[in-house]
Amino acid sequence: MQKKDLEIKNLFQLEHTMAAKLLSSITYPWEALTEIGTFILELGKELSEEEYEKRGENVWAAKDAVIAPTACINGPAIIGKGAEVRHCAFIRGNAIVGEKAVVGNSTELKNVILFDCVQVPHYNYVGDSILGYKSHLGAGSITSNVKSDKTLVVIHADEEIATGLKKMGAMVGDGVEVGCGSILNPGTIVGRNANVYPLSVVRGCIPANSIYKKAGEVAEKRA
Repeated sequence: MQKKDLEIKNLFQLEHTMAAKLLSSITYPWEALTEIGTFILELGKELSEEEYEKRGENVWAAKDAVIAPTACINGPAIIGKGAEVRHCAFIRGNAIVGEKAVVGNSTELKNVILFDCVQVPHYNYVGDSILGYKSHLGAGSITSNVKSDKTLVVIHADEEIATGLKKMGAMVGDGVEVGCGSILNPGTIVGRNANVYPLSVVRGCIPANSIYKKAGEVAEKRA
């Protein structure tokens, strides 16, 4: 992928997230990671009291969101309209859960933006990541957000891009399907409408409209 393919405008449709104001002010999605918490605190104050209610310190949830009594939500966090947070989900803070998104049983979120209609429905970990509109992580798939040697994350596209971040998971474009049991390693970028085979270990960048089968084997989708 070329550096321009990693720009927010080429990964996401901003009309499908309440974080549009934040994301439209920057070029690359990982630049938002250090600002999510502050943005939530500002946005929460502006939410309609007819549609949202406080459910704890700095936690705003849509009144029609379905939140299991066993779920744990730490602020700052916003749970969007029509979203579902299921049994034993753990939202650790700095999390935006979009409208009609699903956070499944025993799924853990931390410092994330989930666009509208995202599904992380079964035993997922999503940390320091952004998942685009209608993207889906299969059961047990996770974003790994810290390198094993604890060095700063570098994006490997057509050129290396230093993020300056110790913690960065994956930037997953709109409409992406990630198969069950897959690991998206730190600094992974997945382009719009790409598919990742189950049990994959993904590093680097996957082009839009492609199928990731294994390392070194990426096929273009056929119309």
